[in-house]
Amino acid sequence: MINVGVIGTGMIGQDHIRRMTTVLSGVKVTAVSDVDAATARTVGERIGAAVHTTGQELVADPSVDAVLVCSWGPTHEQYVLAAIAAGKPVFCEKPLATTTEACRRIIEAETAYGSRLVQVGYMRRYDNAYRALKAVLDSGQIGTPLLMHCAHRNPSVPPVYEKDMAITDTAVHEIDMVRWMLGEEITAVRVLVPKRSRNGGALQDPLFLLMEMAGGAIVDVEISVNIRYGYDIRGEIVGEDGTAALGELSPILVRRAGQVATPVPADWRERFLRAYDIELQEWIDGIAAEIPASGPSSWDGYAAAVVSDAGVSALHTGQRVPVALMDKPKLYAAEVIA
Repeated sequence: MINVGVIGTGMIGQDHIRRMTTVLSGVKVTAVSDVDAATARTVGERIGAAVHTTGQELVADPSVDAVLVCSWGPTHEQYVLAAIAAGKPVFCEKPLATTTEACRRIIEAETAYGSRLVQVGYMRRYDNAYRALKAVLDSGQIGTPLLMHCAHRNPSVPPVYEKDMAITDTAVHEIDMVRWMLGEEITAVRVLVPKRSRNGGALQDPLFLLMEMAGGAIVDVEISVNIRYGYDIRGEIVGEDGTAALGELSPILVRRAGQVATPVPADWRERFLRAYDIELQEWIDGIAAEIPASGPSSWDGYAAAVVSDAGVSALHTGQRVPVALMDKPKLYAAEVIA
């Protein structure tokens, strides 16, 4: 049984706690912590977990075998570094950290430790539809990939959502996904700005992100965060010999009043429910088997941050912005983006 401590008991933290206490096997949540002490206490009492005042205190708890970081993004670095210093596996929800420099500090700490402890929460790699799409691509059925078309559509976003978040919070999932899907790095980005939707108010919505891949393929991402009709994620790869695309996910087809319709997910939790389950179960199973983390790594978190920074620069300047990554440390050098 792997004893996990959860830092951050907000929406995603509580959803993972529910998952680990009612869905997954081989795991027990033994400790929680949050800046909102009342919420942490309520959650801890409900599941019989110890409640710690700080995340660092939770990491140091000898009853905690592994750490799950679900707190506010700017706090991620300190908790991931604390877990590395304690030699404990740590799963960090995206982002790994909110700056490229912070991501580099995490890579330096993990490299000094000597083996992988960190996994970053990019759940699309665990989604059955995306895994099936990658299997088709890797089989060679459609030949060498030339283009990939993506769409990331939200019904709405909260008032605190700002322009840059379309890249750093929304499209960052596509940024990680295409690196994994195509197995290569992103080398440059551009952002095109279409006519503004009336649904977005003062927010520039939608946006169109263009990414150049190391092998020459081009990836485009439509980012629409006030589309109203639902949460809709799309992806199609154009190869030399054919195409492959994510299919419709609804298990039902409704025929009524002269129309045929399929339900659209309401939000990311509904769309990627099983992906989150698979992601954390595989992480837990790896810890139990004493296998170093094999999911999205600190390098992946760093690469996503660098590309996001380039995307924000492209958004503000209207220019094509090259992506410059540091040399890949030997700890991650043997990894294929897979």
